[in-house]
Amino acid sequence: MTLLPRLYAILDSSHFPDTEALCRSASERVAGGVTLLQYRNKSGNARQTLEQSIELRGHLGTSVKLIMNDRADLCLAAGFDGVHIGQDDLSPAGARAVIGKSLWLGVSTHNPEQLAAADKTTADYLAIGPVFATASKANPDPIIGLEGVRQARTLTRKPLVAIGGITRENCRSVIEAGADSVAVISDLIREPRKSAEEFFRILR
Repeated sequence: MTLLPRLYAILDSSHFPDTEALCRSASERVAGGVTLLQYRNKSGNARQTLEQSIELRGHLGTSVKLIMNDRADLCLAAGFDGVHIGQDDLSPAGARAVIGKSLWLGVSTHNPEQLAAADKTTADYLAIGPVFATASKANPDPIIGLEGVRQARTLTRKPLVAIGGITRENCRSVIEAGADSVAVISDLIREPRKSAEEFFRILR
């Protein structure tokens, strides 16, 4: 069984002016206790994404488990520890065929039907959301609320990551609703080390 830390940090490249700033923020998060970090680049081409990923891996070493968003091929090329796919990406079976059996595979879901389907795959963990309103996506799926997290918990025994609008103010309620881990983007951008430390203190 995959064991997830309470905090799943997502590093979105669009929030940083360059690779140096991105790596600096990643280091701050790790210093704050982060052990699982997803790298997300929705705007760069494959070459840019790979270059930045390799920099990130080299900068952090093996101090953190790195997950690539969307791209199973780039996950392998950059030496990452797993890939996280959405509903419009490569299928879980397709992603698993690329990354092999040992790397982590995460799947995003947004409703009970998608979650039940993903539960039947070889995914190591499932994500459900958006729990709350989020500004991190241009066209977000409908908000599921805490009730959606509770429902998701009844549908799978796989580790469950909740995502979407999660902050230090509301993260405890999300864990109490049944999530094993909370994925956070926005509330880790300012003062990443201090923010991460506070998340872990709240979620102890």
